[in-house]
Amino acid sequence: MSACLYVVATPIGHLDDMTLRAVDTLKTVDLIAAEDTRHSAKLLQHYDVRTPLVSYHDHSSARDIERVMKRLRSGASVALISDAGTPLVSDPGYRLVAACQREHVPVVPIPGPSAVTSALSAAGLPSDRFYFEGFLPAKSGQRAQRLKALRFIESTLIFFESPRRLSATLDAISSEFGDREAAVCRELTKRHETILRDRLSALSKLVAGDPNQQRGEAVILVTGLDATQAEMTPETAAWLERLSSELPPRRAAALVADMTGMPARELYQWLITHRRDA
Repeated sequence: MSACLYVVATPIGHLDDMTLRAVDTLKTVDLIAAEDTRHSAKLLQHYDVRTPLVSYHDHSSARDIERVMKRLRSGASVALISDAGTPLVSDPGYRLVAACQREHVPVVPIPGPSAVTSALSAAGLPSDRFYFEGFLPAKSGQRAQRLKALRFIESTLIFFESPRRLSATLDAISSEFGDREAAVCRELTKRHETILRDRLSALSKLVAGDPNQQRGEAVILVTGLDATQAEMTPETAAWLERLSSELPPRRAAALVADMTGMPARELYQWLITHRRDA
């Protein structure tokens, strides 16, 4: 292999999900850059991969990146892997890939397992469009603010969450989004895999009452906003009233529709009715 960075997907749980191409790549490259060398050593041992390992993770220094780049400049081939799944999807790799792109070092994806697509395929929620958010902020105030910014997205939303915050996050999503259809996909491809589908309120109650559902990594999927059924909130009403005091009603309704995702026609009708009743 000539100088090239291979971005290699590895199993999210079940070791047999490793692709033949991924195994062959890891055996053939000159170096493997792994998020956690001790964790990856188990996978490599399982497939009898004896390629040298170096550490590369979110906290790697510029010197660590330069060390890998130096090998690539010398003509070596390097494989980038994370602890599980596809690198760069809520995993390390962005800075290294960006460095390769800047220096015109070829970057080749070796596709494979992904918790995002695995959960989406089994959740039974709309899959034609989806929005991947990843991990929400750990602090409740910042988490609420982020959810406020996401609540008008019409695509299925996908979140990652750790076991200790799963229950609190479900409560926070329900508080901001309302009682939408959702799914919790936990420990995907592993022995204790569970896929739960229900309203957010029911899922929150189930997870809070079952310690087993608070173990292992989870993917949360939530249906997007149905603009045709969106409710008039006090905040939306305030925007309409404020804008309509300075603009024609149709223009005010159109601007609020852009901000909220609600149909402009319904906003205009609410405004006219509200003025008539005032």
